[in-house]
Amino acid sequence: MGLALLGLGAVADNEGCLSCHATGTHKLEVPDAQGKPRTLAAMSAKAYGKSVHAKLECVACHTAIKDQPAPGNGHQKDGAALPKSASCADCHQQLWDQAKQDGSAAAKPRLGLVAENVAAYKQSFHARVSKKDANKVNASCDNCHDTHSFAIPTKGSTEHARWRSNSAAMCGEKCHSDELDEYAESVHGKAALEKHDSKAAVCSDCHTSHAIGNTSASAVKLAITASCGSCHAENYQSYKATYHGQISTLGYAYTAKCFDCHGSHGILEAKDPDSKVHPDNRMDTCRTCHNGKKELAEAPKGFASFQPHGHPHDFERYPQMWIGYQIMVQLLVGTFGFFWLHTLLWFYREYKDRQQAKLRPHVKLDALPPELQGKHFKRFGAIWRLAHISFALSLMILTLTGMPLFYPDAAWAPWVMQALGGPKVAGLIHRVNAVIFAGVFFWHLFYIALRIWKKRKTFRIFGPDSLVPNLQDGKDMLAMFKWFFGKGPRPVFEHWTYWEKFDYWAPFWGVTIIGVSGLMMWLPNITGAWLPGWVFNVAAIFHGEEAFLAVVFLFTVHFFNNHFRPDKFPLEVVMFTGTMSLEHYRREHAVEYERLLKSGELQKYVVDAPAAPMTLASKVLGFTLIAVGLTLLAGVAIGFFSGT
Repeated sequence: MGLALLGLGAVADNEGCLSCHATGTHKLEVPDAQGKPRTLAAMSAKAYGKSVHAKLECVACHTAIKDQPAPGNGHQKDGAALPKSASCADCHQQLWDQAKQDGSAAAKPRLGLVAENVAAYKQSFHARVSKKDANKVNASCDNCHDTHSFAIPTKGSTEHARWRSNSAAMCGEKCHSDELDEYAESVHGKAALEKHDSKAAVCSDCHTSHAIGNTSASAVKLAITASCGSCHAENYQSYKATYHGQISTLGYAYTAKCFDCHGSHGILEAKDPDSKVHPDNRMDTCRTCHNGKKELAEAPKGFASFQPHGHPHDFERYPQMWIGYQIMVQLLVGTFGFFWLHTLLWFYREYKDRQQAKLRPHVKLDALPPELQGKHFKRFGAIWRLAHISFALSLMILTLTGMPLFYPDAAWAPWVMQALGGPKVAGLIHRVNAVIFAGVFFWHLFYIALRIWKKRKTFRIFGPDSLVPNLQDGKDMLAMFKWFFGKGPRPVFEHWTYWEKFDYWAPFWGVTIIGVSGLMMWLPNITGAWLPGWVFNVAAIFHGEEAFLAVVFLFTVHFFNNHFRPDKFPLEVVMFTGTMSLEHYRREHAVEYERLLKSGELQKYVVDAPAAPMTLASKVLGFTLIAVGLTLLAGVAIGFFSGT
């Protein structure tokens, strides 16, 4: 096999070795260099003949042995330092290197796997020098693989099932006796050791066979969690949908994982009174982390009824989650169905009219009084514009910091989370911007209430300047659809269009749903003290799905209405400058224009065009926000479709 390593003089053949070592007993005593009895392990010639090493000569591994004509002892006894015996890892690595050199590697995939195992072992905890004996490692190959009888039975056979289930006993009896005692009483241990169930989890399923690492290392914790999912796929997926699972999926190991709740070696069935997840024990289990000692407040009673494996597709087991999910799905389907249809029809009609030169005629400058030529109409004051940019920036940051949790399996998610500084930093940024977003919202309510109070004598709730939907909005929408299908002229509007009113009122729903659910999850100790744990499951559904609705709607429908439709493309800057040309205003809001013109109030809103630097800055800001928004939308789309 290319590894004879026999350049040591006359060597003892296997028959000579077996004449002494194959004694049929469990041990063999021979004199050492000083003539004192020395105990060696005996071996079975039959077992060796069936092993993977059967074709090797003994001295291929026992390189120090020389055949000497000494009565009763074929080994040298001079006490001289013996050459180092062949290493399992070195032999297998040399065989693989030789196979790669002579081009036979492709035909020896098993040898390649062994080489991979060797490389993994060299980096493992077992390969480290033992603290008890500096001349040894924690565990060598032959501690697990008996070198004289090692052979893997055929998969699917009874022998393979028994060999696999007995591996746990080997680990425990040789080194890890305490762990074996726990494992033997566990649901896994009983299935493996008593029933010899080949599907039952054994040591190597969680710890791996060769790449064994320190269980306190983050990478090992995450790997073990993923290993649980290889058997418990449904529970693993439901776990990944929780905050704990999302953080773990992103590569951070400080949140609760399978073994934190269920235990590691002594896992019991949930109905077992001694199980860590038994209803009577859940509070104590939660409080191993949520104990009030560090950054986590002590778990309140509501935590015990949280569903760590709940999912919204099983009404019988999780009715609250099912109902909440159905509500959000219907809202998503209804909203996107209507507005995406509205968007497509609008684009089609506006594009077709432009192609056929059937747009309504623009106001000609020479038709305006000289004092109005080149003038702008003041549409938004500084407070409106400040609120808009604050909303836009905080919402984009909220999207950026929330997306990785909502789509932790997306390829970009770990990179984004790492760039943000990790979940703790991202969470802080998220909550700060949530406070800013909510603060602007409530400040706006106060501002609106103050304005209404000042104009209380003239304010009309359904007046032309009011954002409250009215009957005319329904008529305008119907007229819009008639225009879409070529059944009527393009409608004209007052100060606010029906889609602008929808854009205005939508955040009232969104802020309420996202804000309340987010606040509940931000302060779980308070929520759990008053409400049952399933509320957290429902809150997570509402929070995520409503955020998805807001982001996709804003960066598709809202962007189209204000920037991407043919009449506006590529950018409308009125929300940044606060003004729009009088021509543009007259075309978009003809009803209001005529009303103000007849009442003589038009001059109150006529202003000079913004200075060139202001216009340029507004365009730069606008294009930047659009680019960021579309990038975030792409991330959401990738995350959504990668999870379906």
